[in-house]
Amino acid sequence: MPRARSTLISLEDTPYYHCCSRVVRRAYLCGDDKYTGKNYDHRRGWVEAQILKLTEVFAIDVAAYAVMSNHLHVVLYIDLETVNNWSDREVVVQWHMLFNGTDLTQKFAKGDVIEECMVATLKHLIATYRSRLSDISWFMRCLNEPIARQANYEDNCTGHFWEGRFKSQALLDEAAVLACMAYVELNPIRAKIAKTPEQSDFTSLQLRVNAALKGKQPAKLLPFIGNETKLQSKGINFSLQDYLTLVDETGRIIRDDKRGAISQSAERVLERLNIPSENWLKLARDFGKLFHGPVGSLQELTNYCEHLEKRRRHFTSSCQYLG
Repeated sequence: MPRARSTLISLEDTPYYHCCSRVVRRAYLCGDDKYTGKNYDHRRGWVEAQILKLTEVFAIDVAAYAVMSNHLHVVLYIDLETVNNWSDREVVVQWHMLFNGTDLTQKFAKGDVIEECMVATLKHLIATYRSRLSDISWFMRCLNEPIARQANYEDNCTGHFWEGRFKSQALLDEAAVLACMAYVELNPIRAKIAKTPEQSDFTSLQLRVNAALKGKQPAKLLPFIGNETKLQSKGINFSLQDYLTLVDETGRIIRDDKRGAISQSAERVLERLNIPSENWLKLARDFGKLFHGPVGSLQELTNYCEHLEKRRRHFTSSCQYLG
């Protein structure tokens, strides 16, 4: 039986979560639908645009994403420090980027004087908005609902477009985060709809590669910060170039379906993660099959289960692949 989403989130253990949504109808999210003869590739652009739009609203960063023919993946980072540092007015302004709010919050955003009798109500609304702006359930709701409405309008129909619940899993350590990111970003290559990272349309990997060619990083994605943790408050503590090299070489091995060599720079990442190259390739191919719940070392998984009072630890045998 599915557990309440709140019982699956433990920010004490990790701010990183992998989420996946699938369409419920026969019609594809995108690509060629052999049943109707229509092409839905433009819907992938809808999804990507909405993902990137939400990074400007929520205190949630996107580390990776991939929009496929009948499902989407996102790897999210919940930024509690940012949302807690927002002023009350900033919280309201952020919320109004997606929703109208109430007459009271509209007055507050304009700087109008709030009657004393309404202050308590206003504070309650602000606290609610602040909580929602760092909630992955609200993030996924604001991602999926507009796409469903657009698709239903285009198909001239009503009803569910997405499955009832999106799937989420906690990523409990660095190895789990990078393995999941690589798995997500290599989706088009595994599915043989792209040959290289730069050809993997509607993925965060394509954005990172295109920006890296200009010596930059995408502004709307969680950055790689190497070892510069003192200079930046948040980010992935690995070299972007090393990660791109690792993913590129992994993709070539997977695409050609044969054993290949991992370069020295890519090996540095795996050594830090304490993951043998053969285990890394297994994770990049089969992450979704290996883990249907929280992902991390056995110790991290134990801590997570204890904090959330989960009696059973599923897929513990798969922890061996994470070093």
